[in-house]
Amino acid sequence: MRARGSLGVTCCVLLQAAAVALFLRGFFPAPVRSLNRPAEIPVEPNAGGISNWTSLPPPLFRRVVIVLIDALREDFVFGPKGKEFMPYMTHIVGKGTSHSFVAKATAPTVTMPRIKALTTGSIPGFIDVIMNLNSPALLEDNLIWQAKTAGKRIIFYGDDTWVRLFPKHFVEYDGTTSFFVSDFTEVDNNVTRHLNNVLKREDWDILIVHYLGLDHIGHLTGPNSPLIGPKLSEMDHILKKIHTSLLSKESDNVLPSLLVLCGDHGMTEAGGHGGSSDDEVHTPLVFVSSVFDKKEGYDKPLELVQQTDLAPTLAVSLGLPISRNSLGKLILPVVEGRTMREQLRFLHLNGFQLSRLLKENMPAYEKDIGFQQFKTAEKSHGNWLKLYLDGNTSEVLTNLGKKVLKQYLDALKMLSSSLSKQVAQYDLYSMMVGTAIIVEILFLLLLSIPKGLGSSAELEVPLSSPLFSLLFYLMCLLLSAIHVIVCTSTENSCYFCTLSWLIAIGVMILISGLFCVILSLLGKMCANSKSLKKQGPLASGSDWSELDVLLLVGTVGHVLTLGSSSFVEEEHQTWYFLINTLCLALSQQICRKYFLVKNSDVELSPSGSKGYEDANESFSSKDSDIYSMPESDSKINKLNTSGLFKHYEKWITMASPWVILICCRLLRSLNQTGVQWAHRPDFGHWLTSSEQKAALSLLSAVSLGMIFVLVQRRCSLVSKIALALGLLGIYCYRSAIGNVVFPWQQDSQGISKGIIEARFVYIFVLGILFTGTKDLLKSQVFTMDSNTKSRGLWEVYSGLVLLTALLFRPHNLPVLVFCLIIQTIMMTFIWNLLKYDAAQITIMHYWFGQAFFYFQGNSNNIATVDISAGFVGLDDYIEIPAILLTTVATYAGPLLWAIHLICYLSSETISLTQTGSKKQYIFENLLIGL
Repeated sequence: MRARGSLGVTCCVLLQAAAVALFLRGFFPAPVRSLNRPAEIPVEPNAGGISNWTSLPPPLFRRVVIVLIDALREDFVFGPKGKEFMPYMTHIVGKGTSHSFVAKATAPTVTMPRIKALTTGSIPGFIDVIMNLNSPALLEDNLIWQAKTAGKRIIFYGDDTWVRLFPKHFVEYDGTTSFFVSDFTEVDNNVTRHLNNVLKREDWDILIVHYLGLDHIGHLTGPNSPLIGPKLSEMDHILKKIHTSLLSKESDNVLPSLLVLCGDHGMTEAGGHGGSSDDEVHTPLVFVSSVFDKKEGYDKPLELVQQTDLAPTLAVSLGLPISRNSLGKLILPVVEGRTMREQLRFLHLNGFQLSRLLKENMPAYEKDIGFQQFKTAEKSHGNWLKLYLDGNTSEVLTNLGKKVLKQYLDALKMLSSSLSKQVAQYDLYSMMVGTAIIVEILFLLLLSIPKGLGSSAELEVPLSSPLFSLLFYLMCLLLSAIHVIVCTSTENSCYFCTLSWLIAIGVMILISGLFCVILSLLGKMCANSKSLKKQGPLASGSDWSELDVLLLVGTVGHVLTLGSSSFVEEEHQTWYFLINTLCLALSQQICRKYFLVKNSDVELSPSGSKGYEDANESFSSKDSDIYSMPESDSKINKLNTSGLFKHYEKWITMASPWVILICCRLLRSLNQTGVQWAHRPDFGHWLTSSEQKAALSLLSAVSLGMIFVLVQRRCSLVSKIALALGLLGIYCYRSAIGNVVFPWQQDSQGISKGIIEARFVYIFVLGILFTGTKDLLKSQVFTMDSNTKSRGLWEVYSGLVLLTALLFRPHNLPVLVFCLIIQTIMMTFIWNLLKYDAAQITIMHYWFGQAFFYFQGNSNNIATVDISAGFVGLDDYIEIPAILLTTVATYAGPLLWAIHLICYLSSETISLTQTGSKKQYIFENLLIGL
C-alpha cells in the first residue's frame, strides 16, 4: 500500500493525539472525590448507651478574621526578617495568646490551587496551574459554601481570584487584579482602605483579606529586595490594627474572636513560586485568640502541619460540617481548651469524614491501617463515653480519654496520608498503552524520512504480509491476555480498563499491526542496504564524520535522559555538557582543516565534498551574500577578505570554539538553575543586591551598547536609528523602575512603573518589525528578490532582539550579548568556512537554543518563570499581551536561535538535491543500526 505524505501524516497525528491524551489521563491522577450524597452527621459512638449529642457542635468563636498574605514565606514571620520588620507579630507568636505552626503546601504552589486547598482541604492538581489564569467557579464542597449555607455573613477584600471562585458568596467584596505584578502599593491600599469601616461594624461573621503586594515585590525584585522590609512592616501594622479591634469588641458574655494569619505559598530566592522547594511550600500559620493560654516564650521548633488542615480546623471552629472532599486533619491545639468530651467529638467527626472518603475511593479500604485504627479508636471512644455518662470521675476516665485522643490522632494521620497517596497514584497501565502507541508512530514517521527526502514523498506501507502473519496474531493474543489480567486483578481502577472491550481490542490490534509494519519496513531497508553495498563503496557513501555522530548521539541521548526525573530536574547539565563537547569537536575539525588537509591532498571537509581552497573562496563570496546589506556592510566584507584578515584567519578560526567555551562558562556563573544547586549564590544574585546597583548599571549600559554594535550591521539606516533610540529607552525604563541609575541620578529618587519609557521602546520595536515585514511582503509579492527577503528577515530578527532586551532583567542582558556574539562567531568563522549542511546547522541551532534557555536562569520548575516580564509597559492586566510577553521572555533563547536559523538559511544557497540519495541511504543505515 502506498500512502501519500499528507494522508499518512494526518493519520499519524490523529493517532498520536489520542495516544497522548490516554497517557495524560494516566499521568494526571483522578482526584479523590466524595459521592454527591448529603452530609451525614454521625452520633457519638456510645457503647450500649444512647448519646444526646446527635448534631454538630456549636461554634467556638463568634468572629473569624483570615489575613492571607500572598507569598508569605515562613522566615518572613518566624525568622530574622520577622523579628526586624514584624515586631508585633513576633511578640504575639513568642509571648501572646496564640498557636503558631509551619504549614506545608503541595505543588503547584500558585495562588488558585492554594486557595482551593485552604477552603476545601483537598489537594489540587497541576491542571490548576492553567486554570489559575482564569479561575472558574468552585463547585465542590468547601468552607465558604458551608458558611454561606449556615447563614454566616462573609466579607472579602483582595485578590479577585476569590470572587471568581466563590461568586455570590460574599455580602460585600472588593476584588483587585492579581496578575498586574508591577503594582505593589495600590493593590494593598485598596484592601486596607476598607478596614477602618468594617472593623467598627457588627454585621459580619467572617472577614477575609488577601494582600498581594508582597508577592508582586518578590516577582519584581526577589525576597532580598529593600522593598520587602517596608512591606512586612505595613502588614505588621495592619495585623496589629485588626487584633486590637477584635479585642476591644470582646466581653465575658460573648464568644471570643479568632484571627488567622497564613500564606498561600512562599517564594524562591529568585522571587518566583510554583515548585516544591522548602522556600515555596513552607508558610506561617498563626491562630490568635484571647481564649488561648498565654505563652512564656517559644524555643522549641514549630510543629509542621499540612495546609489542608486549616479547612477542617476552621469548620469545627465555626460549627460547620467538614467539607466532604477534605483530606485535612484537625489541628488539636486550637480546641485543646475545650472539655475532653468535646475534643473527642471533634476528632470523631473528622475521622468519620476521612474514613467515609476513603471508603468511596479505595476498593480495599478495610485493609487500610488508618481505617482499622479509626475503628479501634471509635470503639474505645464508646467505652469512654459509657463511663462518662455513668458519672465516673476517677483517674481511669482521664487516662482512657488521653488514650482515645492519641488513637484518634494516629488514625487521622494515617487516613490523611492514605488519601494523599491516592491522589498522587498514577494510572501506569493507561500510561504504558499510550506510550507504546506514541513510540510506534514516532518510529514509523522516522522510517518515512528517507522517502520524504525523495521527490515522490510517498511511503510504501506493507500491510498485507504483516496483517496476515503469525506474529501479528500472537501479538494480539498476548496483549489481550495482559489486558484481561491487569483489569481483573488490579485493586485500583484503570481508565483504560473502563473503556469498552471493543475499543480495547481495537487498540490491541493497532499496537500489534504497527509493530509488524515497522518490522517489515526494517527488513525491506536491510535488503536494500545489502544490495547497495554490493555495488561498491562509492554507491554507499557512508562517510560519517565525528560531528555527525556527536549530533546524532547527543540528540538521541538527551531524549533518553528525559525518562529519568533526576535528569529532567537537572536538564541544564545535559545541555551544558553537549555544548562543551560540540565546541571541542568543532575545534578538532578546524585543526584538521588547517593542518591535516594542508599536509595531504585528501579533501577532508565535514561534508566530504569541499576542500581547503573551496572553503577559503566561499568565505569571501558568501559572506557578502549572507548579509546582502547596504554599502557600509559590503565595505566590511571587503575588509574581511583583505590580505590582513587572511593572514590571521587561521588563528582566529582556531580560537573561535574556545572563545565560545569561555562565553558559556561565564554564562553558567551568571544564573544557578535546576534543583540541587539552585540555592547556591551566583553572579546574578550579587548584581541584583542593593549594594551593587552601580555595577549593575555599568554592566547594563555596556551590554546595551554591545547589542547595538552586534545587531546594527544587519539593519537599514532607519532601523539603526530606531534600534539606538530603543536601547536608550530600555535603560531609561530600568532607571525609572529603580533597577539601574544614571550617573547624575540620586539613588533615593522616586520609583515609577516606567510605563511611558517602556511604551516608547515598543514603538521602535513595532517600527523595526514593520520594516522587516514590509520587505518580506515585497520580496514575495512584487520583486521576488532573495536579497530583499533576507534583509527583511534580519530586520525582524533585530526587532525581536530589541524586544528581548526590554523584557530581560538588567542582570540578564549579558545573556543576550553572549548569544549574539556566539551567533556571529559561528556564522563567520565556522559554518561558512567549514561548509556544514543544513541538517548539521539546524541541530547546532537547536542545541544552543536549549542551552540559552537555561543560561537565562530558567528550569523545568514553574517557579523560575518571570511573570513580571508580562507587565512591562502595561498599567493594567490585559490577558493576551501579558501571556505573549511572558512567553517571549521565558523562551527568548530558543526563539532567537530559531529565528536566526531561518535568517541564516535564507541567506545561504545550500543544495539538498545533490545529496538527496545519499541522505536517504544514511537514514536507512542509521535506522537499521538503531
